[in-house]
Amino acid sequence: MDTHSIDISVISLANPWLDWVPASDAAKAARDINDEVDNECGKFPGRLFAFGTLPLSGGKEVIIEEIKRLKTLKYMRGVILGTTGLGKGLDDAELLPVFKALKEERLPVFLHPHYGLPNELYGERAGEYGHVLPLALGFPMETTIAVTRMILSGVFEAVPELEIIIAHSGGTLPFLAGRIESCIEHDAHLKAEGKLGPQRKTVWKILEKNVYLDAVVYGDVGLKAAIEVNGKDRVMFGTDNPFFPPLGEAGAKWGSVETNYAAIKGALGSGEDAEAALGGNAVRVLNLKV
Repeated sequence: MDTHSIDISVISLANPWLDWVPASDAAKAARDINDEVDNECGKFPGRLFAFGTLPLSGGKEVIIEEIKRLKTLKYMRGVILGTTGLGKGLDDAELLPVFKALKEERLPVFLHPHYGLPNELYGERAGEYGHVLPLALGFPMETTIAVTRMILSGVFEAVPELEIIIAHSGGTLPFLAGRIESCIEHDAHLKAEGKLGPQRKTVWKILEKNVYLDAVVYGDVGLKAAIEVNGKDRVMFGTDNPFFPPLGEAGAKWGSVETNYAAIKGALGSGEDAEAALGGNAVRVLNLKV
């Protein structure tokens, strides 16, 4: 943080989170992790805040109990969630009570991918290309598919005030939002199911009202698309730390972080809008104050 002139960070457990923990251990594992992270933030008051970890394998009652407890911890400002939810995806009806509890406690979801796409999609020579294909393409598409399933299943109608912060500038959602919306509007199956009536929130409206995006897209072209769809007041600087460190000299500035700075400057210049993306939006949305 000091190397890159970052005053405040919101930290979390890294993937794969707790969807693999035996159900009987989930509640204690989440409590222990969240308490430890909250205590760590307390060592640097005002500099560190956190997204809590949910006991996903413990069932919805256990999850909701931990959500309520998270609200009592001093430095927790939301939760981190993967795309599989309770194992069946974020469009799983069993998740709706969890989403409602998060809305009631005013805890946003930070959505981050983990499982990517099936390896066979990358072709027989994929092993020659390191992690580029799954990280550059698999993660963003995993996110895009997960959120589109939420949209199609009506999550944002059922929980209209749910707040979700999507990693990596929304995957490919900003670029594909128009195509997704058009496909929904022209789908005979959805029409026959009665899902195309006036009660439906459009993809555009969901991106405008329910979604925030981090600015971890490593280029001003992609970031401009995210801002165009989401709004200047809903985009937040991020680092993806501890991923993408320098491959050379230890202690050097991270090219990945500096690229994110450059993308914000290229997309927003150096005025008030850039300052908001670099910190003001996150401070406002996540209440990053002690």
